[in-house]
Amino acid sequence: MKPTAPPAIRVKELTVLLDRANEAYYTHAKPFMSDQEFDVLLAELVAIEKKYPELADAHGPAARVGGAPSKGFVSVAHRVVMQSIDNTYDIASFREWYAKCEAALGAQPVVVADPKIDGVAISLRYEAGVLTQALTRGDGVTGDDVTANIKMIRSVPIRLKGAAPNVLEVRGEIDMPFASFARVNAQREKEGEQLFVNARNAAAGTLKSLDPAVVRARGLRFTMHGLGECDAMDVGTYWKMLEKCRGFGIPTSARSMRCHDCAMACAAIESFDKERAQLDYGVDGMVVKIDSLAMREKLGSTSKSPRWAIAFKYPAERKVTTLVNIEWQVGKGGTLTPRATMEPVFVGGSTVRHATLHNIEEIWRKDIRVGDHVLVEKAGEIIPQVVQVDLSARKKSSVAVVAPVVCPSCGSDLEKEGPKIFCRNPACKAQFRERVKWFVGRDQMNIEGLGDKVVDQLVDAGMVKKFADLFTLDAKTMADMTSEATTSAGTQQRKIGLKTAQSIINSANSAKEKGLARVLAALGLRHIGATASKTLAKIFPDAGALLAATQEQFESLDDFGKTTAASLAGDLRRADIRKMFKDLAAAGVNLRSPLYGAAKKGGADHMFAGKTIVLTGTLENFERSDLAERLESLGAKISGSVSKKTDFVIAGSDAGSKLGKARALGVAIWNEAQLVAALKNSRG
Repeated sequence: MKPTAPPAIRVKELTVLLDRANEAYYTHAKPFMSDQEFDVLLAELVAIEKKYPELADAHGPAARVGGAPSKGFVSVAHRVVMQSIDNTYDIASFREWYAKCEAALGAQPVVVADPKIDGVAISLRYEAGVLTQALTRGDGVTGDDVTANIKMIRSVPIRLKGAAPNVLEVRGEIDMPFASFARVNAQREKEGEQLFVNARNAAAGTLKSLDPAVVRARGLRFTMHGLGECDAMDVGTYWKMLEKCRGFGIPTSARSMRCHDCAMACAAIESFDKERAQLDYGVDGMVVKIDSLAMREKLGSTSKSPRWAIAFKYPAERKVTTLVNIEWQVGKGGTLTPRATMEPVFVGGSTVRHATLHNIEEIWRKDIRVGDHVLVEKAGEIIPQVVQVDLSARKKSSVAVVAPVVCPSCGSDLEKEGPKIFCRNPACKAQFRERVKWFVGRDQMNIEGLGDKVVDQLVDAGMVKKFADLFTLDAKTMADMTSEATTSAGTQQRKIGLKTAQSIINSANSAKEKGLARVLAALGLRHIGATASKTLAKIFPDAGALLAATQEQFESLDDFGKTTAASLAGDLRRADIRKMFKDLAAAGVNLRSPLYGAAKKGGADHMFAGKTIVLTGTLENFERSDLAERLESLGAKISGSVSKKTDFVIAGSDAGSKLGKARALGVAIWNEAQLVAALKNSRG
């Protein structure tokens, strides 16, 4: 039997072995041990360091095991701005870019073409060879500190090899390989959670998880594509920079290509387009960069992007599959929308089984039939749609699509208006299900936990027959409800459970105090969205006053034309709508308006009165819609975009381009702490 090495020696052995395994796998793509072997050795190292804390290395492999969940992410300024890169979509435009660079430089530049990995941009900062900080791109000026999560990614070296610069800031992409994406979504499906729409969405969601252990389990990967702040490094080109960084143990793309002229770069772009479908990760183009760092310096940058780089984006990926059925879905307003069911096909980074067909006239225009071979793509890389039919492969058995004449849910006769088909039955169960889903949504009553499947269960079980029933649910009855869930493992029965049921009821109780504007928006009345609801809530103190109003009063309101006023007046005269308000009031829902007389309530001298405010980023202490209503009740105007007329921007974590625009325009910027202090001192 082999003698066991002393703990200190064994820690050193395991550290060296695990670091070598990571480098072999991620930097050189030549693994020498399986994932299972790696996990066994890592578990041994963790156990030794736990038993002998004095031997623990804060920057060693065991640091990847994970710590306590985070409470949130801190926004930090980038030392060197993370600019975006201009896009081009055709070879002719790419040649124009190359010609401009050549003319400005007076020489034919060598370029490097990198795969444009479809992931999340990240900046990793190393000091004295040790990873000290990891920031998301954010708005390019500031990003979120996700260091604890980044340390959970095996391909990210926590400690560099060799004589790395004292300060080295590496820029790159975090992606989720397709195999990891499939595994993660299969697990989420099994647990009844919402699936990620694609691998990029999954990578972004994982990176912002508050639990580092979740990040470690999901198999994210890092690939370098540039530098930020960096002490002097003896390289004159990007190509040599990549080579040097690989020597430090930093993963780079094995598919980067160095091209000596424009023709060679065009050939690289075209050849890689043919290869990318075989890759195990998402790629939506190639980023072509001037290789010489001196030439880059000469070309410089605009305020938004470098002149020395351009992203060539490939057309959306298209795949052929068979259309097996068309089902008609009924929306909350009674509109019927056709949805294609197809043989599963992997396109745009995920397996697709359904696609939108828009409306009956679109089906007829494209001559789409059941049984056809159809070409599918993801619009904007997210929404699957049928682009066209392969008529050459059409079988005689294909079935032409006819417009439905009765509702698939309630059996009522349908009406066709132009390309749209409607069910006009107000008692249609499918419509009611969709209206309930709208009612509980985040921007309406925001009742957490009531996802689509739970709503379907409650409506189908007869527990929710009207909106007011959502506020009188019984936790024990709801906890015992079961539904069938089809997963890759087969059909399973699941209970909601008492904990989830009580959480839903608690959220519903909180929603009772949202006020008149939210209730109006949630009801889904024709022409009455969030903006119109707020306008009404500022004029009418409660639902009683609103129900007593006339069409003429509505016509006098800002942005209310005759059509909207007539529609609203007609709806509010309906017996079912009036009963709806009565039932909500009986269930304890507050139908008064905190926005009533907002300007008067805030007072002309109030700090928020008359101010135009933009909200951006994630706020820890507020739901954005709730905060908007609170500020409006104090006389503020909430805008969705930043302009010279904006008085100030309230920025939470991971604020986007609005924050950058505010800085560029010199608009005042508040953080959440300043806002909380101002509201505490508020007299409104």
